[in-house]
Amino acid sequence: MDVERTSLPGIGLRHVFTTGRGRQLGVVSHRTGRRDLVVYDKDDPDTCVVSVALTGEEANGLAELLGSDRVVERLAELHRQVEGLVTEQLPIAAGSPFDGRPLAGTRARTRTGASIVAVVRGGNVIASPRPDFVFAAGDIVVVVGTGEGTAAVAAILASG
Repeated sequence: MDVERTSLPGIGLRHVFTTGRGRQLGVVSHRTGRRDLVVYDKDDPDTCVVSVALTGEEANGLAELLGSDRVVERLAELHRQVEGLVTEQLPIAAGSPFDGRPLAGTRARTRTGASIVAVVRGGNVIASPRPDFVFAAGDIVVVVGTGEGTAAVAAILASG
């Protein structure tokens, strides 16, 4: 898929792509953090027919909805391509020292070399969770690294 990127001086950036059915969709990323989801007229691609303003949080939520299955697919593909790379899904159990604590507190990558790349919560995938993401009992943490590194992350999540 080709994405056309256009600088909008004083506003931000516009990214536009054409779907397989010929519709042009775009996202205008404002310097303020606001995002506009834009649908262009099928017969006149220079004319916008719908524009939906999204806050940063709403844009992230929509991205998660649209991309959650892709994260799992990409991890599986990486696992097939890179020998020695392991993907583990680790639960946050009730009573875990990280139940109610932020991801940053694990220092997982620094301590183990493995990376927490996603969290599954209630059927929703939070891809690339930020350091301030707070774990909750029942979360499934997706970790990528060596077997030794992912085992170390499991130990951290279980006992601190």
